[in-house]
Amino acid sequence: MSFSLDRRSFFQGSVVAAGLAAGGAIRAEETSQPASTPLLGQGTRILFQGDSITDAGRKKGGPAEPNDQSALGGGYAFLAAANMLTQFPEADLQIYNRGISGNKVYQLAERWQADCLDLEPDVLSILIGVNDIWHHLNGQYDGTVETYRTDYHALMERTKEALPNVKIVVCEPFVLKTGAVDAKWFPKFDGFRAAAKEIADQYANVWVPFQSMFDEAVKLAPPATWARDGVHPTGDGAALMAHAWVTAVSAA
Repeated sequence: MSFSLDRRSFFQGSVVAAGLAAGGAIRAEETSQPASTPLLGQGTRILFQGDSITDAGRKKGGPAEPNDQSALGGGYAFLAAANMLTQFPEADLQIYNRGISGNKVYQLAERWQADCLDLEPDVLSILIGVNDIWHHLNGQYDGTVETYRTDYHALMERTKEALPNVKIVVCEPFVLKTGAVDAKWFPKFDGFRAAAKEIADQYANVWVPFQSMFDEAVKLAPPATWARDGVHPTGDGAALMAHAWVTAVSAA
């Protein structure tokens, strides 16, 4: 079978499903926060938050209009939004992206009021963590995995206090072993993944295991196919992320 057919099979779900299963919790009941109602209901307001992987070159500034292609960026958040808006055209979904390149957890907290709480999302998706280790490794940040865990807990407590009914999607931080990602990232990076899973178990309705998904993807094609620098997804990588995100959230 040619690579193109294999990749099509991957995108249609066979290998993605295997990756999600390998990662464990992909449904709401597999976290400690059961979902009593479907996450994607009529008029649901969805907010994507995170760093450059979520930002993906989105347009910043201007009015907070939902479903604006330029404001959703060019990455997995836009692709997931396009998927949902196409699948559920009558649901009146309101989708926003407030990812900012370079952010670590404490920087999310600094802008959380305006970029999260004031938007009053029904579903909040967070992907954060790669800068918390990357900037530590390059000497630009002195935070540790304990800093990450503590800051993330505090952010979730603040969110739940302000928005008690919000449904939370925690995405697994990931890297691929290529480009900027070398042996010095490990095993430290695994601690950040584990801390994110702890947060998901305590606060989230959905856990999206991106690292497990990409671990399956590299069995099909080299790591640079999915993220050339090991951190920022290519178009192929972003498409897989969007597929995995929608699959996990739709199952909740």
